[in-house]
Amino acid sequence: MLTRLRRWPVASRMLVSALVLVLVVLPLAGTVLAWNFRQTLSQSFDERLLSFLNVVIAGIESDPETGELTPGPQLGDPRFEQVYSGWYWQVNDNNGRVITSRSLWDQRLPQISGRGPDWAQAPGPRGQSLRVVERDVQLPAFEGWLSVSVAADQAELDAQVARFNRLLVVSLTTLGALLLVMIGLQIRWGLAPLRRLERDLRAMESGQTRSLTSDLPEELARLSEAMNQVLERDQVLIERGRTAAGNLAHALKTPVSVLTTLSDRLAPAQKAAFRTELSRIDDAVRHHLARASAAGPAALGRVDLGETLEPVLSALNTLAQRRGVTLESDLGDTGAVRLEQQDLQEIAGNLLENAINWAESQVKFRVEGLPDGLALMVEDDGPGLSDADIEQALTRGTRLDETRSGSGLGLAIVKELAELYGGTLTLARSPLGGLQASVRFPSHSSSNARGGQ
Repeated sequence: MLTRLRRWPVASRMLVSALVLVLVVLPLAGTVLAWNFRQTLSQSFDERLLSFLNVVIAGIESDPETGELTPGPQLGDPRFEQVYSGWYWQVNDNNGRVITSRSLWDQRLPQISGRGPDWAQAPGPRGQSLRVVERDVQLPAFEGWLSVSVAADQAELDAQVARFNRLLVVSLTTLGALLLVMIGLQIRWGLAPLRRLERDLRAMESGQTRSLTSDLPEELARLSEAMNQVLERDQVLIERGRTAAGNLAHALKTPVSVLTTLSDRLAPAQKAAFRTELSRIDDAVRHHLARASAAGPAALGRVDLGETLEPVLSALNTLAQRRGVTLESDLGDTGAVRLEQQDLQEIAGNLLENAINWAESQVKFRVEGLPDGLALMVEDDGPGLSDADIEQALTRGTRLDETRSGSGLGLAIVKELAELYGGTLTLARSPLGGLQASVRFPSHSSSNARGGQ
């Protein structure tokens, strides 16, 4: 699981982080805002009830002769006059006498113990949830205490809170969506230089360019310049190594030839041993020269298949004619391929030379562009190989028939060169009766091969 998370794209990581931030911060902020709004609205609601309570207390009058309580002027809110409107007031004295607002009709508010002001929740005449405030007062013209209450339906408060919460949810949801869109655009814009750098790398891989662009933000421009310097240095080292390998091979070629000539003067027993060791030196030089001179996929170039193979086919066709073998070639419609020229010639040359050496009368060479890559196939009508011989033939320096010319390096070199490009060499029975050698390269070696590019 951790490995999969570590391989997540940078854009996905940033988007997920932004999503988590939005899902955590916005709901938390919304909860705090909703709580503060309800507290503020509840405080305002209570202050309003307390204001009505003071108005009721100020308006109470008592008849000096009868002691009857009479309400004062109207409170200025018509809801106290509407029956069961949800807004009520009530006054109780010590003798059980009660006066109420018209809205309370024949119902009564519960009394709360204490001098007050005291607050309580109580059921209303029609099942409303009432917010009640009560205070006990003593008037100069009235003996004893009066209990004065004012109540209001809390549904009004709840409706305002619910309306605010709905607006808050819509607002925060819209804000969250806009934030995610803006963050997504920001990430896309911020990572655009990296995508350009990736495109340049792929263009280098396909051989369309030789260096990375430096038209990038400052940080990536320095990275691009450093990578270009490394690539240039590596290319120089590769070329220098290939040149040194070639020079070494040529330097050894003449002494080996001279020693081979001088060995003719030795006694037969010494001559055979001397020739064997010289043959080993020659084989080792050829093998390591082929490996060192192979560019492999690091060359990052594309070559035209027909132009590259034309000199190889021409030379080997002459060799085939001398041996009475017909060489047929078919390059199909494959155009440019991402293979180094010398490597391609080495692969085709070794396969064809091996087939011509073993063929009776016919050799076929063809190139096929496959959906997932490229294939080079060589067939002959020679004796072919058994399964055991096929495995042995791919071993460096192994010769299945000592009477035939050659060093036994051909197929081994082809196998190693193919592996440099991620390809494979397979040997099987040919429809012509002999051996079929097939080299398959993956798609990155033959990308854009079709269409004559």
